[in-house]
Amino acid sequence: QVQLVESGGGLALAGGSLRLSCAASGRTLSSRVMGWFRQAPGKEREFVAGIIWSVGSTWYADSVKGRFTISRDNAKNTVYLQMNSLKPEDTAVYYCAAGFLSTSKANDYTYWGQGTQVTVSS
Repeated sequence: QVQLVESGGGLALAGGSLRLSCAASGRTLSSRVMGWFRQAPGKEREFVAGIIWSVGSTWYADSVKGRFTISRDNAKNTVYLQMNSLKPEDTAVYYCAAGFLSTSKANDYTYWGQGTQVTVSS
């Protein structure tokens, strides 16, 4: 089992920044890949960004490319999502997830955190 705990959500103004953290514990060696997803009210959960623990390769959804940056600290078993130039449409509950495949599909991720709310006001 892998346990994931997100933190860092909150309220930001449009154009502002927030940084989310996701601390992983447990059998972290079984999670080759970490991803961030988000879900807005009434919408499906969507992929935001992904990273491979070992080499740091990253991939992003087009909607956040150039604004969000995913990174990891292997020593701390923690993944970050730096969100800049925030827009009201970024408002959602953000989830981190762990899996083995380098994909953007939620079904490919096995472990999920509880989520953290991000609200961007205009």
